[in-house]
Amino acid sequence: MTPSPLDDRRWLQQAIELSRKCPPAPLFNVGAVLVDAQGTVLSSGFSRETDQHAHAEEVALASVDRADPRLSTATIYSSLEPCSKRASRPRTCTQLIINAGIRRVVFAWREPEIFVDCEGAELLRAAGVEVVELTELAGDVRRINSHLIG
Repeated sequence: MTPSPLDDRRWLQQAIELSRKCPPAPLFNVGAVLVDAQGTVLSSGFSRETDQHAHAEEVALASVDRADPRLSTATIYSSLEPCSKRASRPRTCTQLIINAGIRRVVFAWREPEIFVDCEGAELLRAAGVEVVELTELAGDVRRINSHLIG
């Protein structure tokens, strides 16, 4: 069952709120929530929650068993477009999402070209993942990350 636009907005707002918990750093503050098709939260996370290099999607995915059949019908909500280039880990968040079998991603703000030229949305779509951008919530994410964009 595909979540309604209201459900998408509610879960993405929860991810945005999680991003406010990120420890201070000259990096993006990102929150992520992984929700199954019945609307149950499987996990959540925020950047730097578990270590200084951890990304929000990575944290959320790390606490779910890869064999969990709900992953194939789950949606991951991320305040920022999942990364497609990364120096601190062998796999990007885009790769982790695809490898987990998640077929739907919702985010608010495309990653600006501060650190890298991100192609997360394009790579996810090319892998057959449904990508939904709720740009009406991007302003909140930009404000939370104003330390990077001025």
